[in-house]
Amino acid sequence: MLILSIDTSIRGCSVAVHRDGVLLSGGDLFTDKSSSAMLTTLMQDAVQNVGAQLSDLDAIAVAKGPGSYTGLRVGVSTAKGLCYALNKPFIAINTLEAMAWQVIPYFDEKTLFCPMIDARRMEVYASVFNASGETVSSTEAVIMNEGSFESVLNHHKVVFFGDGAAKCKNLLGANAHAIFLKAEIRPSARTVGDLAKKAFVSQIFEDVASFEPYYLKDFMTPPSRKSASIVS
Repeated sequence: MLILSIDTSIRGCSVAVHRDGVLLSGGDLFTDKSSSAMLTTLMQDAVQNVGAQLSDLDAIAVAKGPGSYTGLRVGVSTAKGLCYALNKPFIAINTLEAMAWQVIPYFDEKTLFCPMIDARRMEVYASVFNASGETVSSTEAVIMNEGSFESVLNHHKVVFFGDGAAKCKNLLGANAHAIFLKAEIRPSARTVGDLAKKAFVSQIFEDVASFEPYYLKDFMTPPSRKSASIVS
C-alpha cells in the first residue's frame, strides 16, 4: 500500500509517502506561492526517494480543507490530475483532523483538541476532537469572542493550536482549561497520510470528476479601487 499525500491548505506545501502506514519520505516548503511553484518537484522527489515511480502508487491523498482558497485549489487539482492520469484511487482528508493527529499522542485521553486555521480578522476555521480522533464539534468558521468554546471548556481541558490560535489566546487564555501550544503546528501531509491508510483499508474513495475542496465558506474577491470609491 504505497500512498502519496499532499497538503496545501495554508501558505506553502507538504508531501509525504507512506507504505502500509509507515512514513518513508516527505518534504515541506513554507514560502509564498510554493504550493504552485514547487509542489510537483516535491512530489517527484518524495516518490523517487523511496525507489518508486508515480505509476507505482496505490492511491493519492489530499488535505481537502478548510484552509486557503488558492492553496486548496492547487492541491486538490494536482491530486485529481494525478489520479485521473494514473487511474489511481483518490482520498480526501479533513485538514483539521490531520492537524489534530499531530498533537493527540502527547496528551491523555481526557483532553480535547482544537486545531485552528486563521480565516482573517477574528474568524478561524476550527473543530474539536477527542483523544481517539473522533469529532466532538464539527468543522465550522467561528468568529471568536470571550464565550467561544465555553461549553467544552467548562468540562474539559482543550488544547488550541494552529495559525489561528494565537489571536484567540487573549480571549480564552484566562480559562484554566485552555491550553495554548508554544510549538507552531502547521497542516502536514505526514498525518494526512496516516489517515489515508485508514481510508484506503475501508475503501473510502472520492469521485475524481465531481470532487471539490472543502472551502467551508464562499471565496470573496476584494473590491477594486474603482468600485470602492463608488461605494464611499
